[in-house]
Amino acid sequence: MFELAYSAYTAFYLYLVMLLVQWMVATFSKAKQPNAIPGKIDEDLSHDSFVFRSHRTFQNTLENSALFVGTVLFAFVLNYQSPVFAICVWTYVIARILHMVLYYAISTEKNPSPRTYFFLIGLLANVVMLVVVGLRLI
Repeated sequence: MFELAYSAYTAFYLYLVMLLVQWMVATFSKAKQPNAIPGKIDEDLSHDSFVFRSHRTFQNTLENSALFVGTVLFAFVLNYQSPVFAICVWTYVIARILHMVLYYAISTEKNPSPRTYFFLIGLLANVVMLVVVGLRLI
């Protein structure tokens, strides 16, 4: 069982590193722009701009972090160790990394874009994690 918990801990650590990388990419790509104003992104930017895509990647991750971080930390506090939970944590983290890579690489206004599928995979993994932790409480 220790290996499962360690695996989930490792995936959670990787998620935090990814979050830091996204923040750095968004911050530094924006700061390189002429007349950059801290805390403000040009409203005229869209998906054709890497500054916009890196900013949206980071914002999207932040928007989804509360549920993921809350669920994982709650499971850790409960000392919940399950193969399903560990697989879901890894699935979520890998899906978010692929979402990030696709958002950085593909400039598209198309919906759904390829990144949408990885967003949905991550969402599903998060819902399953929340359910299995909830079942643990019963």
